[in-house]
Amino acid sequence: MKLLVVNPNTTASMTAKIAAAARAVARPDTEIIATNPAEGPASIQGYLDVATCIPGLLAEVERHPEADAVLVACFDDTGVDALRCRLDVPVIGIGEAAYHAASMIAAKFSVITTLSRSVPGLEANLSRYGLMQRCAGVRASDIPVLELENGDPATTDAIRHEVRRAISEDHAEAIVLGCAGMADLMTKMSVEFGLPVIDGVTCGVTMTEALVNAGLRTSKVNAYSRN
Repeated sequence: MKLLVVNPNTTASMTAKIAAAARAVARPDTEIIATNPAEGPASIQGYLDVATCIPGLLAEVERHPEADAVLVACFDDTGVDALRCRLDVPVIGIGEAAYHAASMIAAKFSVITTLSRSVPGLEANLSRYGLMQRCAGVRASDIPVLELENGDPATTDAIRHEVRRAISEDHAEAIVLGCAGMADLMTKMSVEFGLPVIDGVTCGVTMTEALVNAGLRTSKVNAYSRN
């Protein structure tokens, strides 16, 4: 299968990190096509960035009609509903994928995201997905998305600090990393903290493969119809 993994922002280094995480878990017969729009915001941090990135996202996806499925690699699940209206193939957002994965392996999970202004959008998505009652808290590390690309140990320490607080104060049993730019932290933090640390790119790839292999496609009745 051909899986289009699209980063809705324009930062190529983040797309490369996302592609590496996707290819690390993809089946041997899955071809990962990783891309990002040429125009739009450099990062997505809150409602305005979500809105302004959608035209570029839709245009980029249209450039790849060969895709058997689409994974939107933005934790806000940016443009997922619009893409489901346009496409028959499965479309998954990494936020929804990570939340569902966490709910299946832990009774309670916490989310660690970037800036505080991103928190309301993530909480709204959790409520919409019916998973807010399983979420012990959404915590902001107050690290801008693009800072995640610099490899500064202080950035990782700030995320690590919020993970510790989520475990001790929220009593979280799993941690969801609330940004595609954190994809490379999953394995080492899982080992360090001794509980599942979940990356949406990893979960999104495997869930998308499962939908395609099951022969499932996006419903065109009512909400996701084209007309």
